[in-house]
Amino acid sequence: MSPRIVALGGGHGLYATLSAARRISPHVTAVVTVADDGGSSGRLRNELGVVPPGDLRMALAALASDSPQGTLWATIIQHRFGGSGALAGHPIGNLILAGLHEVLADPVAALDELGRVLGVKGRVLPMCPVGLEIEADVVGLESDPRIGRAIRGQVAIATTVGKVRRVRLLPGDPPATRQAVDAIMHADLVVLGPGSWFTSVIPHVLVPQLAAALRATPARRALVLNLVAEPGETAGFSVERHIHVLAQHAPDFTVHDIIVDSASVPSDRERDQLRRTATILDAHVEFAAVSRPGTPLHDPARLAAALEGVRRRGMAPTDTAQAPQQPTVPAPTVNGPRGDDPWR
Repeated sequence: MSPRIVALGGGHGLYATLSAARRISPHVTAVVTVADDGGSSGRLRNELGVVPPGDLRMALAALASDSPQGTLWATIIQHRFGGSGALAGHPIGNLILAGLHEVLADPVAALDELGRVLGVKGRVLPMCPVGLEIEADVVGLESDPRIGRAIRGQVAIATTVGKVRRVRLLPGDPPATRQAVDAIMHADLVVLGPGSWFTSVIPHVLVPQLAAALRATPARRALVLNLVAEPGETAGFSVERHIHVLAQHAPDFTVHDIIVDSASVPSDRERDQLRRTATILDAHVEFAAVSRPGTPLHDPARLAAALEGVRRRGMAPTDTAQAPQQPTVPAPTVNGPRGDDPWR
């Protein structure tokens, strides 16, 4: 039986993970951040009050069927309108998702419907059934480097010239999408990252019910580190700093494996240091060639091989396998004939 894989993240980082995961199994669920406030997504969430659709659209495109219809529709939903009118800059898929959301009154149902058109065999889910905001504590914006300032908004945080120290979600105790919690609890492999560290990766461990599920799931948990630091958000970050920051935001979060591109940490001394740092997350470090040569991008085939390796390492004998335990957090209340989240 093909493994059940859950990938958490957002944007291009999640697209890379999904492109790799679908090579391992058709049973892939994407759990996507919902704090985007820029471009088309920002306009639609402000004008219509919908969950920002951009990262969700990209995840659907990554999982679209290889059939002619799936390929065609993946191209259609990614197409952006040109010109200078009201539609300029909007991807077609963002508008379709916004329309489905209004008609069905449920973001999960909207994603499932568009997923059927694309021939998606897995599922794309928002990490939270309502749009969130991210706020960051940033230093280096004042003449005194010790003075911090609160910066609100994903785009503002991602492009700040200061140094991000900490992020938080607004509201501070957001609900998790019930289907996302269920997927994590019944997964064989859960993958977090790569992606924008403060705005696409860390937010998942700040949603209490998602964090509880990540602690309780019997799945193998893997963290995929970025190939390079990002201008603005993580400028100047070492590989170890990414791990420290994640641990600071979620002190009780652990993973089994951390996948690091072997070319980004070439020396034995650096690798030994990284292994010591990884003990913060109780993790084994897997050094693998996962980048596309000559680019700062993950290669889907290489990343798939690395993910399959860590999954197989964690496989337990069938006679000792245990049934998944539910996270010890209050379960969302069932609402409506589909059992969807009470998100309104």
